[in-house]
Amino acid sequence: METKLIAKVNNVDIIATSDEQLVAIKPICEALGIDYKVQWQKIKDDEELSSAMVLSTTTGADGKQYEMCCLPIRYIFGWLFTINPKNVKPEARQSVRTYRKACYNALYDYFFKQPMKQLEQNQIEISLLEQLSEYSQQKETLNKSITDIKRKLEKLREERLKPDPALF
Repeated sequence: METKLIAKVNNVDIIATSDEQLVAIKPICEALGIDYKVQWQKIKDDEELSSAMVLSTTTGADGKQYEMCCLPIRYIFGWLFTINPKNVKPEARQSVRTYRKACYNALYDYFFKQPMKQLEQNQIEISLLEQLSEYSQQKETLNKSITDIKRKLEKLREERLKPDPALF
């Protein structure tokens, strides 16, 4: 089974299987100094995480094969967000706080800035549509004026090119 480095947690390489993108939680727990069994139970108790959790045989830090609780990579970041910085090793606390702050900012951006950006784009689109409508009306008016001027010009040319009036 091929593996891929996805992150470092407290200077420990966190890997995922490249074929299934599964990440074992035990190495992360060890890197943070939190109890693996407690986290496993927390994952089992969580409706979303438990439905995504799988037991997979992975290679431990000692090179041996172990059956470990794994989560798909897309769930790891949410699970990490649930870890309380007070429960981790002192040397990992600041990293966990920084990570959680990044998560709060990402959630804010997603739920607040994205709709604001969409609203701004909608307002720009409305403005452009109004401008287009105004230009279309101006074009209509100009086309009408051009048609009137052409008609007057033709009438003027007709009158100018008429033969002199006959007396008899």
